[in-house]
Amino acid sequence: MDTLLKNLASSVELLAVVAQSDAVEQWDEQTLTRAFQWARYCEHLFSRFDNNPVIRGMMEKQLQLTNENLLSALSGYTELSFSDLSQCQHLLLSGLLNNPKLPGSLMKTLFDCKSPADTKHSDDLEVTGLCSRIIQSKSACKILRPLTDSSAVGADAEVQGVGLIERLGALMSQGSNMCRTEHFLDRVLQGCEESPQHFCGVIAVALLTRTNSAPQDILVDWLLKKHSILKLMVTALPPAVITDLAKKYLKFRDAYCDVLKEWVSGMEYSLSEGEWLQTCANPMVSYQKLTEHFLALFEACPSLRDDVEKQFDALKVSDGDFDVRGLSVWGDLLSALNK
Repeated sequence: MDTLLKNLASSVELLAVVAQSDAVEQWDEQTLTRAFQWARYCEHLFSRFDNNPVIRGMMEKQLQLTNENLLSALSGYTELSFSDLSQCQHLLLSGLLNNPKLPGSLMKTLFDCKSPADTKHSDDLEVTGLCSRIIQSKSACKILRPLTDSSAVGADAEVQGVGLIERLGALMSQGSNMCRTEHFLDRVLQGCEESPQHFCGVIAVALLTRTNSAPQDILVDWLLKKHSILKLMVTALPPAVITDLAKKYLKFRDAYCDVLKEWVSGMEYSLSEGEWLQTCANPMVSYQKLTEHFLALFEACPSLRDDVEKQFDALKVSDGDFDVRGLSVWGDLLSALNK
């Protein structure tokens, strides 16, 4: 029993300092794995002794003593209760994400977007992609509540998106410059190279989460420099998520509209099929789908419609101002939008 209580005290101390300690800068993947093993150990203690009044009482006394010691040693320390032991992995993850000293290599490990099917199924803790696998903790959604339904992007993406915006907020609170925050985002992107569509969902959740807008503004600015990711978001995410982003962010709305216009400009009319087709820019986006995107965008942002239609009309005039289908994609699109 003494060993159990000693391990409990050590684990609580780990959770207390992980968000503040510079020692995290020296961590490697093995150290990270051990930390999460201790966190999982605490969760196991909770589930095993929650209904055992004698042992639970002893653990609560140890927690009280450890809390008192940490309150005197650490400013801003929040006491840990017995019920908090049920979510130690999430508390550890949150602390790490809020520590600006966390190495980029470990950040990449936590946010790795590999499919769960690619991970080992054993009793050993696999930390790769761990951020996405701590999805059963209800507190993960209590801290920051995404505006979008998780079913639209996936539960993994929801939790990773919340973690991402937490980390950006932590970096900003430490006075990190734009270069450092963009480097962090680039590292996260590297971790998701095998699942770029999933990464689009992570970005969407981070941008639609109800939180301080400052880190979200930085994320938008970074996203607009990643034209390929922006285009993939348009094709990979549900239209409702894209329009929510367009309504919330003027810069995203304009960039989204520009992407759509770029795809329209790359179309040629097929006499054999009687339809406008993509030449090479994005064969997955059909003329009908582009029309639907514009209609959804105009419904979400009504003030945008007049300006865009004036642009289309000017482009139709430059094409000869014919009212015959197949001669100007801009003229045909205008007609489709005003049916």
